[in-house]
Amino acid sequence: MLKRILYFSNPYHLSFKNNQLIISSKDTGETKKAAIEDLGFLVLDNQQITFTQSVMQALAENNTAVVLCDKKHHPSSMLFHLDTNSVQTEIFTEQINAKEPLKKNLWKQIVEAKIKNQAALIKKIGKNEKPVLFMASQVNSGDTTNREAQASRYYWQNIFNIKNFKRERFGMPPNPSLNYGYSILRAAVARALTGSGLLPTLGIHHHNKYNAYCLADDIMEPYRPFVDECVLEIMSENPDYHIMDKNQKAKLLNILNMDVEFEKFTRPLMVGLSITTASLVRCFSGEAKKIIYPKI
Repeated sequence: MLKRILYFSNPYHLSFKNNQLIISSKDTGETKKAAIEDLGFLVLDNQQITFTQSVMQALAENNTAVVLCDKKHHPSSMLFHLDTNSVQTEIFTEQINAKEPLKKNLWKQIVEAKIKNQAALIKKIGKNEKPVLFMASQVNSGDTTNREAQASRYYWQNIFNIKNFKRERFGMPPNPSLNYGYSILRAAVARALTGSGLLPTLGIHHHNKYNAYCLADDIMEPYRPFVDECVLEIMSENPDYHIMDKNQKAKLLNILNMDVEFEKFTRPLMVGLSITTASLVRCFSGEAKKIIYPKI
């Protein structure tokens, strides 16, 4: 079942009753309801939103990701349930005990999948993807030759028709749109990881001690080009794309509902993330050797 995504940009009070999320407008007094079991993702983008502890507990038990935005309307934190899988301890143990050769092989697969999706998007917009595809074929165990960075340099120079564009956290547009989309994607990946019983803090390649979502940063890499493709669509449809508005945010949020193609089937991206994280569990347990990713 595809879970609903709710975005709140006005002042509301959220409460919980009879397995329903009660949404009360502070401006009009109007009240709406939504079944907790139908919710996969909530984005709270107003500093005047309030909620009861019981609603957060109910959302956590349903493995609903809650994203909180800061005063600049950028996603700044995420809330998740830490007990979402019946064999979580066993999966944690397998994840923690994963040997270095396995992790290097998994990172190789992730980098290859990311570069191939970058190449596919470059081809889709009518540019030469062959240099990027060649880099994908040259990725070795652990990507010790850093083909990921080499491919990214070519990719960012060609994906947008913007002279001297640089991919930066606080850079020129469309960087703000990319950042917003990646934040939503990261939260969705972390939700899928916890739903599969994995520990999102313990990464395969990322190891920043201040980062609580290292594994999410690893696993999301091949999904990033789906965000890039959405941003390209926003830019083509809106000459004022450099101004982030509600319509842009809604389109970026809807990435989670877009269909993505796997080798033998098509699924909404949010469901695809769970397919990817479940395959990672099988890799850690020794039941499989390959992480399953969709392709552009």
